[in-house]
Amino acid sequence: MDLLDSIMSKMDRPPVISTQQKKLLKEQQKAAEEAKAKEREALKNFRKKVKHLVYNYITLKMILLDRRYGEYNNEFFQDSTRLKMPFEPMDRVGRSIVRDVADVAGLTTHVFGLEEDERWVMAFKKEYPLSEDELNAYRNGVDWDPDKAKEDALQRERQKKEEEERAKKLRKEPVPNKFLEKYERLVGKESGLKAARVLEANNKQFGFVSSEMKKDKRTIEETLADIKRAKKSKMSQETAKD
Repeated sequence: MDLLDSIMSKMDRPPVISTQQKKLLKEQQKAAEEAKAKEREALKNFRKKVKHLVYNYITLKMILLDRRYGEYNNEFFQDSTRLKMPFEPMDRVGRSIVRDVADVAGLTTHVFGLEEDERWVMAFKKEYPLSEDELNAYRNGVDWDPDKAKEDALQRERQKKEEEERAKKLRKEPVPNKFLEKYERLVGKESGLKAARVLEANNKQFGFVSSEMKKDKRTIEETLADIKRAKKSKMSQETAKD
């Protein structure tokens, strides 16, 4: 017994764990459990997403492609009044599936919505007269009203015609002579015209120069040439005097 006690006393005792180490181990264990819980939740969401995508794909294929399911699933194609089909908002993969299936079915698709989780697809039949105005309305989140769009288009056309008529009228009308208008206001149109013409002729005869005629209408090249000739003439005169 003494020998056994002696041997046991010489053996290393298990290390003593401090309070800080215990706390650290507990935190690590908690983090590992949280990571496992997140992984389980991510896997659950992934399965749900895949299930949702497969369901959407099968439903769309039944609606758009497979003619074996009777008239109910082909209602969209058989109804000549239904020219477009909106789909609920979905993620990027879902939108890609919708566009692929619609393309095989001979439909045109456009994606609308600003935020990623709000983006949705609209499928149009080839014969649908899709306009840029309608596309812009959907892009801006506005409901498309064809009657209002017609009215707006007519209004724009009327405004365009009015502007063209106004521009044509301005081109046809002669530029008013302010000199003649002044006399027209004073003595009447006919008398004013006669008096203005007589006065204008007298001014020219007796040397009156209007401000319009006083304006220098020469080009820059003509002005420089005149200055050069004047300098040359002056230098010739000074040389002759010497």
